Amino acid sequence: MTNPQRKPYIAANWKMNLDRTRVLDLVKILKARLGDGEDREVAVFPPALFLADVAAVSQGSPIGLGAQNMHWEEEGAYTGEISAPMLRGIGVERVLIGHSERRHLFFEKDEWMGRKLRAALSHSILPILCVGETLEERKSGQMEAVLTRQLSTGLEWTKAEELSRVTVAYEPVWAIGTGEVATPEQAGEAHAMIRAWLRGQFGEVPAENCRILYGGSVKPSNVASLMSVPQVDGVLVGGASLKAETFLPIVEFDG
Repeated sequence: MTNPQRKPYIAANWKMNLDRTRVLDLVKILKARLGDGEDREVAVFPPALFLADVAAVSQGSPIGLGAQNMHWEEEGAYTGEISAPMLRGIGVERVLIGHSERRHLFFEKDEWMGRKLRAALSHSILPILCVGETLEERKSGQMEAVLTRQLSTGLEWTKAEELSRVTVAYEPVWAIGTGEVATPEQAGEAHAMIRAWLRGQFGEVPAENCRILYGGSVKPSNVASLMSVPQVDGVLVGGASLKAETFLPIVEFDG
């Protein structure tokens, strides 16, 4: 991480894991250990069913609360979906947009991400836009083209003055839940490319104020090396965030 003005951001994506008791127990442990959150930002993204409970339990702490997905419309005939106003109404302040599992398992379209991100910003929800290439795309030299497409569609309706409220998460699809981790060189290359694209689209200052996270098999043993990479401003953590004994060392990494 090269810019001290970009506070390190540790985000926990719990996906479709944990029950209500384990979710709340984990939040209580985090709340007790996190302190004032002055030197780093920590947010959790639990299953939607538990968002209101987590909002209540985390009250009075610096723990940020996010949803794993949302629809871009405020209301309507969208069975199974959740809107930005609904999320705001229960205290949710962040949202993941375009996670690779939404793109590849549920076939969500690139163009949807820009609509979701626009809706999030319009309702004072801080989005994390997830981008990343598959192994086949990387091997065939398409990484830059894939990231450019995902950034272009995801940030299509975002203004330069709003970019500081947006976080980008680079998550190479081949490293998610596989145990494979991008090398510091690979992560640095991708993050530098993303920063350069942001600079070209939005200008130097907005691009420097936008945090870029790394996601993909992050664990206690590699978080420090990842965070030492220039342009890596934080991590999006999956499996290692499901237990206090593996997530706390990530949260408390010595930066």
